[in-house]
Amino acid sequence: MIAIRDITVAFGGVTALNRLTADLADSVVGIIGPNGAGKTTFLNVMSGFVLPKTGSIDAFGTEILALRPHQRSRWGLRRSFQKEQVVDDLTVEENVGVVLDSLSLGTAERERQLSKALEFAGLASLRKVRAAGLNAFFRRMTEIARCVAGQPKLLLLDEPGAGLSQNEVEVLRRMISDIHGFNGAMTLLIDHDVDLIQAVCSSTMVLDFGSLVTSGPTRDVLSDPRVRAVYLGVEEVA
Repeated sequence: MIAIRDITVAFGGVTALNRLTADLADSVVGIIGPNGAGKTTFLNVMSGFVLPKTGSIDAFGTEILALRPHQRSRWGLRRSFQKEQVVDDLTVEENVGVVLDSLSLGTAERERQLSKALEFAGLASLRKVRAAGLNAFFRRMTEIARCVAGQPKLLLLDEPGAGLSQNEVEVLRRMISDIHGFNGAMTLLIDHDVDLIQAVCSSTMVLDFGSLVTSGPTRDVLSDPRVRAVYLGVEEVA
């Protein structure tokens, strides 16, 4: 379980996260809210790219705010970004393998972990292809493979479905649903695609102006009148 307590982040006079407190326990948790709600800022705090003014985050018994970003990676945190971070000059297997280089694996175990991740993401036949030759979908799949490689504990996915076709999003949906069974990791998923959130997230938390609107089972959250007004733009008629 991840216990988030009183996380506050301010950029100048703007409070990006306001004493955010939540408990996250499901294998896939959605994070939704309008633009500027603080969703990516929260992932940046989790990743170690932003230092909060106050608060703590206990992830499976580890206070991750005490760890530097590279230490969080070794601990088992993986992250994808809104704009994919694939290196064009490297092959698919080199892009994925960079995550394994800090884990002190033997040659045989490194290859086993690499092959497992590539196969999971449907990239086994493309492992020697330079990333510059990949389309948008396979670039995203390369990021997914990098995230699942090396027995991670926690994946942070920031709008992985952006720019993908409906059929490609369906492949992504199945993949995200399978992550916990594949390696036991929890996934926190930001996406504006409500259908994707409904399909893969057992629970969801909603942010607005840096504050928690509500958190709970996804079905209940998406039917909450506050969420429908804030996020879905639906006004309840009295």
